[in-house]
Amino acid sequence: MTTTTTILIAPQRLAYRRLVRASAVYDLAVTAAFATPWTFTLVHAALDGLSGSLGLSPFPELDLMQVLYANLMGSVVVVWSLLRLLRPERVHGLLDGVARVLFSAWMAYALAHGGPDLLWPFLIVEAAWGVLQLAPWFGRRFRNRPV
Repeated sequence: MTTTTTILIAPQRLAYRRLVRASAVYDLAVTAAFATPWTFTLVHAALDGLSGSLGLSPFPELDLMQVLYANLMGSVVVVWSLLRLLRPERVHGLLDGVARVLFSAWMAYALAHGGPDLLWPFLIVEAAWGVLQLAPWFGRRFRNRPV
C-alpha cells in the first residue's frame, strides 16, 4: 500500500469512528431513560403529553409487560452505546447499522398497525443513522479494509 492510499483511507476511518461514537451518544440521550421502570414511566407520560399537545394519537396505557420490555431494551441499548463510545470500531458501526434497519422495520410495522404518530420522527432519525453507518460498507475501499 502506498503512502498516498494510507493517507486517503485513514481520515475515512477516523470519520467513521466519529460517526459510530456520535450514534452512541444519540442512543444514550434518547434511550437511557428506558432502562428503569421509574424513568420509563416519566418518559412515557412526557411523550404521551407531547403527542396530545401536537394533536397526534395518544400512547397506549402502560402495563407491566410493556414496562419490562422497554426496560430490557433500554438496558441493552445503554450497554451497547457504552461499548461504541469506548471502542468505536468499524464492525460496531456495521452491526449498529444492521440493528437500526431492524429497529426501523419494527417502528414502521408499529406505525402501519396504529402505533402513535410520534414514532415518525424517531423512525426518520433511526433510518438516517442506519444509512449513514451502512453506506460506507458498500464502497470498495472501505469494505476491503480490516475491521
